[in-house]
Amino acid sequence: MPELPEVEVVRRGLADHVVGRTIARAEFRGERVARRHLAGPLDLAAQLAGTTVEQARRRGKYLWLVLRAPDGHRLGLIAHLGMSGQLLVESTDAPHEKHLHALFTFADGGSELRFVDQRTFGGMALAELTDDLVPETIAHIAPDPFEAAYDQSAVVRRMKSRDSAVKRALLDQTLVAGIGNIYADEALWRARVHGERLCSALTKPTLARVLDHAHDVMLAALGEGGTSFDALYVNVNGASGYFDRSLHAYGQEGRPCDRCGTLIRREAFMNRSSFSCPHCQPRPRVRRG
Repeated sequence: MPELPEVEVVRRGLADHVVGRTIARAEFRGERVARRHLAGPLDLAAQLAGTTVEQARRRGKYLWLVLRAPDGHRLGLIAHLGMSGQLLVESTDAPHEKHLHALFTFADGGSELRFVDQRTFGGMALAELTDDLVPETIAHIAPDPFEAAYDQSAVVRRMKSRDSAVKRALLDQTLVAGIGNIYADEALWRARVHGERLCSALTKPTLARVLDHAHDVMLAALGEGGTSFDALYVNVNGASGYFDRSLHAYGQEGRPCDRCGTLIRREAFMNRSSFSCPHCQPRPRVRRG
């Protein structure tokens, strides 16, 4: 699933190609793409017609367009990319993709916005906005490390109070948004901390260091267009990111650690996989009564 850097790459593309334009017509193919909009795809299309895209925004892994209706009312169009969702900006005469689920044409007659989703886990929905222009349905999501509202000291204090694994805390989107499995593993590798270490057992400086590394590794990934392991994650122009070439831990099972040469291990964690260095990131000791 796309994490913060991948979603931010898409957001920037939308800001460049869609913001400032008025939606002439929206078309949703099938019920599934609009399943989060309870009134259904026809109602969603009707509400979008005539709205102007004012902003393309993101919090963590969540992406939305701020729309202004002709009567001045603002709404948020949330785009859930899921596992394989793609938002593509293409010319009006480009052939339609096999898995095209939503199509937006604009009043200026220029390029279209298309939502393509092979696995159909993604979708779109409208939501009311808070005073900060965040959709009410995701207002419970914490600020991410790239937002002005992000308070790392507060996050460290909350993490320190928890008797849960540090990786589990990094993946908790109500604590800090945007960090997924890939960048959690990379941040922990950089910090030389095993993901099963308890937050309460780590010092506040160590927790802050882990969060600093999470910020830095996501910033580096953003500079390379994100991480693409297949052709499903692309930016609005259809190009893949290439940060996967710079990964030190995630997906590197059986390869030498770039720091010490020990073979990277793979472990099960929360119905997914964790990757770490046995030498640089020793497992926490098991306490025996």
